[in-house]
Amino acid sequence: MKAFYATDFVLKLPAGHRFPMQKYALLRDAIAAALPNVDLAPAPAATDGQLAMVHTPGYVDAVTQGTLSPAAQREIGFPWSPQMSLRARHSVGASIAAARVAMTAGLAANIAGGTHHAYSDKGSGFCVFNDMAVTARVLQADWLQARGARARPMQVAIIDCDVHQGNGTAHIFQRDTSVFTLSLHGDKNFPFRKEASDLDVPLPDGLDDAGYIEALEQALAVLEARFAPDLVLYLAGADIHEGDRLGRLKVTDAGMQARDLAVLGWAKARHLPLAFAMAGGYGIDIASTVRVQFQTFAIAERMAADWQVAGL
Repeated sequence: MKAFYATDFVLKLPAGHRFPMQKYALLRDAIAAALPNVDLAPAPAATDGQLAMVHTPGYVDAVTQGTLSPAAQREIGFPWSPQMSLRARHSVGASIAAARVAMTAGLAANIAGGTHHAYSDKGSGFCVFNDMAVTARVLQADWLQARGARARPMQVAIIDCDVHQGNGTAHIFQRDTSVFTLSLHGDKNFPFRKEASDLDVPLPDGLDDAGYIEALEQALAVLEARFAPDLVLYLAGADIHEGDRLGRLKVTDAGMQARDLAVLGWAKARHLPLAFAMAGGYGIDIASTVRVQFQTFAIAERMAADWQVAGL
């Protein structure tokens, strides 16, 4: 299974900053040491043209040139730097590369990504560019290029299991019937002003394993009844974990394993290509975040071996 990383681009954040930047290198090293069937590769950078499929030219230019206002930087949660801009581009590039691999191999991953709070014209909540939205658009363009302009649009399902609602993604695709947005998230958690996904599943604080898996299985059943995807993009957020400082749920390691098995198993049984990103994870102990994210990769490595993709 192929997995893309952008760990060379490390942001120098102020002391006490809540974003655990080091988790990506720790996860990459854990995968390299223990999962020999995961082929790690450096991420390419998303191009201006790819970013412009979702983001406004003015916003892309502001991130690239360092002209974001102080207020825009505060909303993102990162101070601007050349490394911030490069990291954002490579994180998007990793998801695009993973999705392109998944179209033939069945399953691939981005060690970072899942930046679902970014809107077309602004970033938010540690998200600069929206990697899954750009990936959906790039893969839809690939689809039409391969099949001709008169082909039906590629149908993309975005299954967002981060504890925070994918508000930027929902807003970007609000009136687009070719992309189905599903978000399972903490009802009382950030963002406090939610957008309308195609299917929103608000979860109460303190939800346990059984409640989470029941909600997920019901959501997948609704997704299947309403939409027939050609590609699945999965945000495997670690912040639903009981040890997360921002999550407010009570999902254990075993519950997170059941979640990953449910989503990956759903796509695999239907012969759908799936690309996943790790999304949020803010463990009180960073080792717990890395542990549950590593668990996602261990499950994916086992499942990838015989993943069959239907002829598309």
